[in-house]
Amino acid sequence: MHTKTTELELPFATPDVAAEMLRWLAYLGAERRMSPKTVEAYGRDMRQFLAFVADHRGGQVSLAVLMRLAPQDVRAFMAARRADGISGRSLMRALAGARSFARFLERNGKGRVAALGAVRAPKITKTLPKPLAVGAARQIADAELRAGEEREPWVLARDAAVLALLYGSGLRISEALSLRRGDVPAPGEGDVITVTGKGNKKRMVPVLRRVLELIADYVQACPHTLPGDKPLFVGVRGGPLSPRIVQLAMATLRGALGLPETATPHALRHSFATHLLARGGDLRSIQELLGHASLSTTQIYTEIDAERLLEVYRATHPRA
Repeated sequence: MHTKTTELELPFATPDVAAEMLRWLAYLGAERRMSPKTVEAYGRDMRQFLAFVADHRGGQVSLAVLMRLAPQDVRAFMAARRADGISGRSLMRALAGARSFARFLERNGKGRVAALGAVRAPKITKTLPKPLAVGAARQIADAELRAGEEREPWVLARDAAVLALLYGSGLRISEALSLRRGDVPAPGEGDVITVTGKGNKKRMVPVLRRVLELIADYVQACPHTLPGDKPLFVGVRGGPLSPRIVQLAMATLRGALGLPETATPHALRHSFATHLLARGGDLRSIQELLGHASLSTTQIYTEIDAERLLEVYRATHPRA
């Protein structure tokens, strides 16, 4: 990721602001342990904010200019970004980035940008994840559904193992594909794996024996050598498996099972959480299993479950 922020790259800001921004981005990556992509997005959002302020106020943005910002300046920035067609979610992230920079400045004794805290964050339309039905989620890992394809049997076994892992352990696709061969026990030799999630944070998640058996079937059939310290899931040439290949496999299964477009690999993770909750799992445990930093992120699944119950109620209640 390109994190060097210099005066040359910020012609609309003074050197003191550029220097503080460079320190802030380094802090986000090193101490807040944000992913490189998130740090890059925050940096891009902050540059857009500074560029707007420079144009809006008619001159380079210094620390003193930031401290003198009024709430109407921030609202003008939000209105301009809305006019550019960005979504409420992107605008909320832009405002979050600017507030993070402001907090960084205040903690380091550079002053307080009060205007950013005086403006409400934009409302966003919350879209609920679309979980699969239990039966469909179980069938996803059935390699026989793709038996008619002109693909090597080991490739079908690999795809079945990956998809079973996404649903069986609630993994993100990046987490499953970053597993090394040595990270996964053989069937009967363990039932937990250690996963590296967002922000390079590790967590332990349970893995079902049936999933381990599917992985073992794939490993046995794979024509490529799979050393313990190398990726578990590989492509046809033996290199790391691309997420795109897993998405294409899921698209094929959507057709075979008659599932909607919302049935993606990530929907298997949503299905894992929703199905656990429906069977009595508690939110805090599901939060740990999913690797969510905040319980509020996990609470969206209570809304999914409530929505499902309402659908059942409306379809079956004689007075509905």
